Amino acid sequence: MSPTSTPLRIGMVGYAFMGAAHSHAWRTAPRFFDLPLRPELTAIAGRNRDRVTAAADTMGWQSIETDWRALIARDDIDVIDICTPGNTHRDIAIAALEAGKHVLCEKPLANSVAEAEEMNDAAVLAAKRGIFAMCGYSYRRTPAIMLAKQLIDEGRIGSIRQVRAQYLQDWLSDENAPMTWRLDREQSGSGALGDIGAHIIDAAQFVTGLPIDGVSAMLNTFVTERPLAGDLVGLGGSGDASAGLGTVTVDDAALFTARFEGGPIGIFEATRFALGRKNAIRLEINGSLGSLAFDFEDMNVLELYDATQPHHTQGFQRIQVTEPEHPYTGNWWPVGHGLGYEHGFTHQAVEFITAIGSGIQPSPSFAEALVVQQVLDAVERSAANDSRYTPVRQATTSTESSS
Repeated sequence: MSPTSTPLRIGMVGYAFMGAAHSHAWRTAPRFFDLPLRPELTAIAGRNRDRVTAAADTMGWQSIETDWRALIARDDIDVIDICTPGNTHRDIAIAALEAGKHVLCEKPLANSVAEAEEMNDAAVLAAKRGIFAMCGYSYRRTPAIMLAKQLIDEGRIGSIRQVRAQYLQDWLSDENAPMTWRLDREQSGSGALGDIGAHIIDAAQFVTGLPIDGVSAMLNTFVTERPLAGDLVGLGGSGDASAGLGTVTVDDAALFTARFEGGPIGIFEATRFALGRKNAIRLEINGSLGSLAFDFEDMNVLELYDATQPHHTQGFQRIQVTEPEHPYTGNWWPVGHGLGYEHGFTHQAVEFITAIGSGIQPSPSFAEALVVQQVLDAVERSAANDSRYTPVRQATTSTESSS
């Protein structure tokens, strides 16, 4: 690879789980892909000086800030990468776009439809000045999911009829697991629904090319109080602070049925209480001519059922998505040498940098992320109304389609 000498100077806000994944992606992308711009890890921001300094040293950032506003104000920053809890996304993203910085924002886009609409409005205005925004739905960039979309677009499984989507984890199954910001609605917006359910909503709409029109939903919280620990003491609303407990104010599991535009139906499940399932993202699409099935716990495989084949040879075909012709894989290892979780973030960085360098809107745009936010909102409204079928509210502000 011979990356261009023109830099794209990155400023990242946040340095925990997503910060580490994004840092790895920015470092790795130019080493395996020919890019129009060279990403530079210019500065990282976090409130705690000691911790952000340690993170910068570990992850390869050149400098630090302890206030995201100072990061945005710097003249040597071209991109603001937002890896913070959802309650901060709106303010950081809008300020960055207004300051002329491109924005990559982690999912879900915001904690409410209203905030997401404001962010999208800011992105639409910025795009007119050549400043672009993208939302980080990294699972889109899994080669097998990209291949599934290609096959559907080619008509290989015919007309879409049904969608099944699950995101199953078990890291909260222990009722004594400590409170985290992800369990506080004020910070996270919702629980399993927004944290992991947003991913399968985006993936289903992306792969099929069909938006969800309406939902019928249930939400449930299995453990309503959890022990507080460290920085989280004092968090948790009405929790018994004297006993070191915080109140869980989000859902632990979300289930909903959905109707897609044009008539296809779907069923979705997101839970962090599925014991034995660590990161199982399952997507199955049934069409008039066949089916596709994917499970992230076997992420280098896509299963294809072709109903046009003779009956005596029909069956699911396991496609090892490691051939050079498959999305992204030709830039990595020899055939059969699979990819991992981190590669989705690298592919995300590649698509973002390529779009910025070409002067086009990267995908998923804030407009696409707003659609996911509207589905999340409809799910919550349905669950609060005895699972009644609830149309997905359409945006009241202007939206911009991705290029």
